[in-house]
Amino acid sequence: MRLLMFAASLNENSLNKKLIKVAEKLAQKQGVSTELVDFAKFSGPLYNADIQNKVGFPAEITFFVDQLKQADGLVIASPEYNYSIPGTLKNLIDWVSRLSPLPWKNYPILLMSASPSLVGGNRGLWATRVPLETCLAYVFPDMFSLASAHTSFDEAGQLKDKTLAERLEKNIASFIPYVAALRGIKS
Repeated sequence: MRLLMFAASLNENSLNKKLIKVAEKLAQKQGVSTELVDFAKFSGPLYNADIQNKVGFPAEITFFVDQLKQADGLVIASPEYNYSIPGTLKNLIDWVSRLSPLPWKNYPILLMSASPSLVGGNRGLWATRVPLETCLAYVFPDMFSLASAHTSFDEAGQLKDKTLAERLEKNIASFIPYVAALRGIKS
């Protein structure tokens, strides 16, 4: 099994980039192959039907779809912007939704977030579920939100709170059989 993973942030010091690195190590610990990609490689121009009709799909979008097709599942760590989905992530979802056949259809996705707020970016995750599920993706029911993330990582980049670390590990461990079942992967 192979998981594509990224933090939906262009910020070099993003808390979500720290979180996705922890998630990647936990997935690898479960024996899963991972591909952690910098979200900037998927950051295409704002969706515009004129661009699509005149030029086609931008290279960043086709690169993302190629990566998506090579993986069995997707893990996204996303910041929350103004109680919602970051515009850059919504833009990626919109571009991909214009392809046929629809790459999001029946695709297993795990959402997580890290935020300095006390709700951990949870509102943004719920806002992110909507377009993905509208595009027929299977968003894993148990999302992971890391509140007060600016104080949650130790110097080695690991979660300080053992209970939260165990919850994240359980979340990743539960997502793997979900992906296997949806993709018909025998263990």
